[in-house]
Amino acid sequence: MIVHVPAVLDAAQLAVVRERLGAAEWQDGRATAGHQSSQVKHNLQLPTASAAARELGEIIVRSLERSALFISAALPRHVYPPLFNRYEGGMGFGAHVDNAIRQLPGTHHRLRTDLSATLFLSAAQDYDGGELIIEDTFGSQRIRLPAGDLVLYPASSLHRVTPVTRGTRLAAFFWVQSMVREDGERRLLYEMDSAIRQLAAVPAADTCSVQLTACYHNLLRRWAEL
Repeated sequence: MIVHVPAVLDAAQLAVVRERLGAAEWQDGRATAGHQSSQVKHNLQLPTASAAARELGEIIVRSLERSALFISAALPRHVYPPLFNRYEGGMGFGAHVDNAIRQLPGTHHRLRTDLSATLFLSAAQDYDGGELIIEDTFGSQRIRLPAGDLVLYPASSLHRVTPVTRGTRLAAFFWVQSMVREDGERRLLYEMDSAIRQLAAVPAADTCSVQLTACYHNLLRRWAEL
């Protein structure tokens, strides 16, 4: 399931993020890549231990906590601290699959990467190329979103970033360990939650809404890992 989450960051937050990233020191993106990814990864990345990465990551995580759509689609148990990348001058990222397990920085804890997320930070008109291509069950999906919007997709998906031929593409990216491991089960819960929210706007639909909500929570109770 691929979900577009609009307006995770507003204009004021984007201005702060871009200002901090503009003054930051970047490193070769291969510093955090696995063996296979490092062969096809050509971008710049903000060092994970930098003050800017921690500050901006907290802004994003706080915004995600307020996004009903993100919570509904991801059912997050753990969110990996957001990382930041930069593509320019022909940089791209070839086809790869994200590592299944990530160690949380500065801890002994590990996170299973059920979902991958890309949060676009550059305005679409400010660069050419830089499309996120996700291989889905329905074919290749080409993703290029407005600044502040996020795309959420299964981390098991083969994906790539096309070369940036003009301008600079800035983005944040991270992974989510969901309370519900299986993508098909998460999809069903997401669709049920969407239906419940739509029913809430329909007069005299209280009985149906209660019944559907009960089904939702009983399924979540059965599938969730805490």
